[in-house]
Amino acid sequence: MIKYTSLLLFFLFISCMAQEKQNDIAIQDEVKNYTIETVASGIPIPWGMAWLPDGSMLVTEKSGVLYQIVNGVKSEIKNVPKVYNRGQGGLLDIAVHPNYAQNGWIYITYASSEGEGEGGNTKLIRTKLENGGLTQIESLYKAGPNTTKGQHFGSRIVFDKDGFLFFSAGERGNHFVNPQDITRDNGKIYRLNDDGSIPATNPFVGQKEAKEAIYCYGNRNPQGLAIHPITGDIWEHEHGPKGGDEINIIKKGANYGWPVVTYGIDYDGTTISTETEKPGIEKPIYYWLPSIAPSGMAFVTSDRYPEWKGHLLVGSLKFQYLELVKLEDNTIIGRQKIGTDIGRLRNVAQGPDGYIYIGVEGKGILKIIPN
Repeated sequence: MIKYTSLLLFFLFISCMAQEKQNDIAIQDEVKNYTIETVASGIPIPWGMAWLPDGSMLVTEKSGVLYQIVNGVKSEIKNVPKVYNRGQGGLLDIAVHPNYAQNGWIYITYASSEGEGEGGNTKLIRTKLENGGLTQIESLYKAGPNTTKGQHFGSRIVFDKDGFLFFSAGERGNHFVNPQDITRDNGKIYRLNDDGSIPATNPFVGQKEAKEAIYCYGNRNPQGLAIHPITGDIWEHEHGPKGGDEINIIKKGANYGWPVVTYGIDYDGTTISTETEKPGIEKPIYYWLPSIAPSGMAFVTSDRYPEWKGHLLVGSLKFQYLELVKLEDNTIIGRQKIGTDIGRLRNVAQGPDGYIYIGVEGKGILKIIPN
């Protein structure tokens, strides 16, 4: 018994040592120069947020409800596809087409049970909103095969400055099989044309058996995508295991390493990989250790927040705050808490009115108003 206890303590010690990040950027306490106002309550797990030209907000709720919020009053949108609501899966992200005023297209990702196998996997559709309901629903991409595992569906949607649509799908808990194999879905970020067709310039077009929609691979569970307002680059963050959440700048055809390289360890304290970097694998521009469980991501471009402008906002599910990631070009130079202990922060977005909106589990949609 003594030998077993000593061995257990040794492994716990090694685990703790592995979770220490040398010379990290310490996070600063919040400076309370703002108030937080509730925009809409009664949304248990808000996930995606998007705005229509009339100023109304669309919000997805994980269980499968899509809300439209007008002047603080929310109503349920009809004819939402049936979602596979299990674990981290459900109704996920939402985005409007950059030319929505002309074409009316809305894009949604969700966990769907359609296709091969039991369970579900991440699906992308586009649809239109008419008379309080979804119409003209078109299936654009469905990751497969399905699995009954409850973790790592992704998923975020973003349009780049050239009009390409990017969306993420996590590796669905099958990390030694999916992320490094471009003939398989999951653990990837995909690029499509707005109608769901595959761009001819995608990196793996014409490669035997490859999933040609893949833009990059080796991703664990990306729940943040954002376009840099100056460079136009796509920034991504993804959950690590126990330690090693990452911020990456997405490059065409690049391998982001999971699980070949990682800064984290498994949840039981065992080693996933002894490598933290390797030739041919992109290094993150920043990683969190310990993990913050990042969800939602937005660049601040609004003049309403002069001290935040030009920097990055990331929500933390684990520590229940919004993190201001201060930037100098592509280098992280500072970190600061916003909304300490506000709750499990699922998403953050800058609205067309220049205000920052956050989705918080159990609370709904909140707005940050500078003093």
